[in-house]
Amino acid sequence: MAYNYLELVNAVNRKLNEVELTSATFATAKGWYAQCKDAINASLRDINQSHFEWPFNHVSTEETLTAGTSRYAFPIDAASVDFDSFRIKEDSTFGNKTTKLEVLTYDDYLKHYVDQEYSSDTSIRNVPTRICNAPSQEYIVVPPPKEAYKLVYEYYRIPVDLEKYDDVPFVPERYKHVVLDGAMYHSYMFRSNEQAATLAKGKFDEGIKRMRTVLINKYEYLTSTYVATGPYFIAGPRLG
Repeated sequence: MAYNYLELVNAVNRKLNEVELTSATFATAKGWYAQCKDAINASLRDINQSHFEWPFNHVSTEETLTAGTSRYAFPIDAASVDFDSFRIKEDSTFGNKTTKLEVLTYDDYLKHYVDQEYSSDTSIRNVPTRICNAPSQEYIVVPPPKEAYKLVYEYYRIPVDLEKYDDVPFVPERYKHVVLDGAMYHSYMFRSNEQAATLAKGKFDEGIKRMRTVLINKYEYLTSTYVATGPYFIAGPRLG
């Protein structure tokens, strides 16, 4: 079966012994069926809100900078921007190499570089070397670009709700059961079956925990730089 909005809704209908929808009846569904569609989206939102940096929400984007312009808006679907990922892309037209940008605090920007936004001196323009996170949902490049350089960076998006019957969820298909557990929780609550809703919620929360274990939890390894200079002693049994 296809992994899409229609199939998820019908999976809930089958669990509750309801008639399944078709691609022709999906858009005009009302009553219980409209609620069932809402339950799928509610489950997906719950998963997304439990952690903003799911790998399946990761996006790499490219923006063409405007000569002399320092500030740029975040994408409207950005939930979390990775400021360690900003880099100017190599461009043979302008003769610049790929350059990773150094992160600059907003306070330091205001103290040392903010005049670049008001100065008419074009000599200060160059290939940006620093990036700043502004509180206005913008990022600032320092110095202001001299040319239309290509800026590449990564962020985690806020997925939109499913609408059409063949829309594919942002959550991978291998976690379909987690999406359905969340949808069953919302469906049981709609039917005022609190006991069944509690059981479904427990399975849903446990499923999200497993997702976090597999997709989020990371173990960092440190490489020792210690260089031994003295004699080595090997422990062994004491004699005598």
